[in-house]
Amino acid sequence: MSQQPTIDGFDFAVSGESRQGRWSLRELPRLRSSLADAEGDLEYDLRGTLDTLGRQALRLRLRGVLKLDCQRCLETMTFPVDLDTVLVLAASEAEIDADAADPTAPDRILADPEMPIGALIEDELLLSIPFAPRHERCAAGADAGEAQRDSPFAGLSAMLGAPAPEGRQRSR
Repeated sequence: MSQQPTIDGFDFAVSGESRQGRWSLRELPRLRSSLADAEGDLEYDLRGTLDTLGRQALRLRLRGVLKLDCQRCLETMTFPVDLDTVLVLAASEAEIDADAADPTAPDRILADPEMPIGALIEDELLLSIPFAPRHERCAAGADAGEAQRDSPFAGLSAMLGAPAPEGRQRSR
């Protein structure tokens, strides 16, 4: 693996620097175990900025396609990536912990004089992929769904020669 480019978080944000390019999926070791295929690249755009409260931040945009294993049918599926996130920089864990827990607030990360760009990309991708990826319309899921619609008592009713029950009825 080649030496990853790094940024100095606070300097990058204050100066409004930017870096763009393509990043190979093969160079993201923590992500590889979640992929069906590590071939391909992602486009990235990293910019130093200030958030709405004037705090130093990084804006990361990622575009591309990941190949994941569908957890329902185990076939390969494509997962489009189109992320645009703001990461507010913090000087210490205490600074992050001091913020009120607001689910709508941007994520906070520790700034460092040598922040690897690949690690920022990889972290955001790991957070974006579903825990159990599935095709939106999966053949295996359709079969399972049909089986669940049948009443478990339909077979018993057929054996007794009675009509299948439509709902719960009270016996007297």
